[in-house]
Amino acid sequence: MMTKKVLMKGNEAIAEAAIQAGCRGFFGYPITPQTEIPAYMAKRMPQVGGIFVQAESEIAAVNMVYGAASTGARVMTSSSSPGISLKTEGISYLAGADLPALIVNVQRGGPGLGSILPAQSDYWQATRAPGHGDFHILVFAPASVQEMIELVEKAYLLAEKYRMPAMLLIDGILGQMMEPAFLPQSKATDVSAKAWAATGHGFARKHTIVNSGYLLPQHMEQAVRKRFDRYRAIESNEPLYEEYLTDDAEMIVVAYGATARISKAAVDLARKKGIQAGLIRPVTLWPFPTERLAIAAAKVRSFLVVEMSMGQMIDDIRLAVGSDCFVRFLGRTGGVVPTRDEILEEIIKNAGGI
Repeated sequence: MMTKKVLMKGNEAIAEAAIQAGCRGFFGYPITPQTEIPAYMAKRMPQVGGIFVQAESEIAAVNMVYGAASTGARVMTSSSSPGISLKTEGISYLAGADLPALIVNVQRGGPGLGSILPAQSDYWQATRAPGHGDFHILVFAPASVQEMIELVEKAYLLAEKYRMPAMLLIDGILGQMMEPAFLPQSKATDVSAKAWAATGHGFARKHTIVNSGYLLPQHMEQAVRKRFDRYRAIESNEPLYEEYLTDDAEMIVVAYGATARISKAAVDLARKKGIQAGLIRPVTLWPFPTERLAIAAAKVRSFLVVEMSMGQMIDDIRLAVGSDCFVRFLGRTGGVVPTRDEILEEIIKNAGGI
């Protein structure tokens, strides 16, 4: 239930939404453009009886998340691209121990130290290799401050349902922008209800061990296969996406996050020029809305993929729509944001088959 409308910066809205969703442990380290999240948590966590720790490093922070998550508490960490790279070992441990936790990546340009400007070039890392080993994490890509707030709770719920880490993958635009949004009503979470949690048992229940290590390869293989059974269920049941003007579209733009907002404006201009363009915005990047794109491919002539990267989502689009469908790409990188007019120009070229 939404209670009050506020004007908040995206980073701060994520932090407050996590608190309202029951997060009582934050472990992080400052890095632009996400520093407002730990700064906000430093102020708010003591007010709600929670724990805030600015760790000595990103590696320390994610391992603190591992320890706190093992008790069944709702916890989170946040960082930006280079910092997330440092956290990937710990994310793999979280996945290997089947622990739910929330990770926020406010992306910046890369590789390397890169720039502090917005980018979407961590798509492969989030959806393909968030750490070593065979595993996935849930990846959500909100496109507004309101959606960030709503997806925080969704991320916690699905992370706990499937016992796995969840990531909000946003960019510096969304993290720094301010919009009016409704905050949800605070919810209490019952740690004792999680039978897998290491909370102390007093011999009243089965002894719980939280661990990601296996001595016998057969046992590890069995655990991984069981995990992938859950992943198949997630791919069937949990993809999220938004459609815009797709009913009569002859070509479709595919974009996520802040880039989708700009693409939507370009689609509106294209419509005014008589071009039947539409937009599909993946909200979950994993699981990816493959089935919806495959259905769209049977009805439209072409797709235009728009990203703030050199083309990381385009592989998922091509796998979804097949080799018979024409796919054009527009990408800006390094912190450069594509403009509405650039996207419109590509839509016109796409519609003309150029």
